[in-house]
Amino acid sequence: MTVAVLIIGHGAIGSYVAGRLANVPELAIRWALVRPGREDRARAVFGSGVTPINSLDQMAEMPDVALECASHTAVAEHGVHILQRGIDLGVVSTGAFSELGLAESLEVAAHEGGAQLSILSGAIGAVDALASAAEGGLDEVVYSGTKPPAAWAGSAAESVCDLGTLTAAHTFFEGSAREAARTYPKDANVAATVALAGTGLDHTTVRLTADPAAPGNTHRVQATGAFGSMDVTFTGRALPDNPKSSALTAMCAVRFLRNRARAVVI
Repeated sequence: MTVAVLIIGHGAIGSYVAGRLANVPELAIRWALVRPGREDRARAVFGSGVTPINSLDQMAEMPDVALECASHTAVAEHGVHILQRGIDLGVVSTGAFSELGLAESLEVAAHEGGAQLSILSGAIGAVDALASAAEGGLDEVVYSGTKPPAAWAGSAAESVCDLGTLTAAHTFFEGSAREAARTYPKDANVAATVALAGTGLDHTTVRLTADPAAPGNTHRVQATGAFGSMDVTFTGRALPDNPKSSALTAMCAVRFLRNRARAVVI
């Protein structure tokens, strides 16, 4: 059986996913949910075999699974409707869950539709270990995100420090994961993912740093609890098409869809 896929968005991650799955017969990307006026761009990204739509009502049949790789706004606009229709949904823009009430609304919708909402691990690893540790109780979880100053350009960091003149590492934000995800919506999805797997958005400490010597985007997770302790660090590369999109996030999205068609998953 071929798994019919709906992708929300048509950016660098969606393009990567489409390219990696182009010759996988068990999976078929059939629709791309985009904003009005973006249809031609979606056709250019996904090819003629994919139908661009602006609403679920434009589909004659329902997909087996939907993958969001667009934005926090897309999760809020479409997530509930997708889940209510019984379509399983994988979410890349996990920072959307920082909006009060959204997580609860999505969970209710999933129950109503008999669907499953999957929060993808994205640019970070060891999320399975953290989520498992949470079952036994966690005392503290700290996420630290470090990027070169240029990678923070266009974000709220510009109002906190002069990114262009930094000569040493500067931590410009320390607070909760909820505050980080809401203040830095394009840069703190990892913080939200770590929080959702561990101690929650309001009880996870986040530190964001600009460092001229940073070799790339570095994510560090430190946690203690009944399981013991963990301290893991990942330094990731960005996708060539978008310096703000993690290559590992795109690979994670591909794995999510591949697992839908596999008999054995890990």
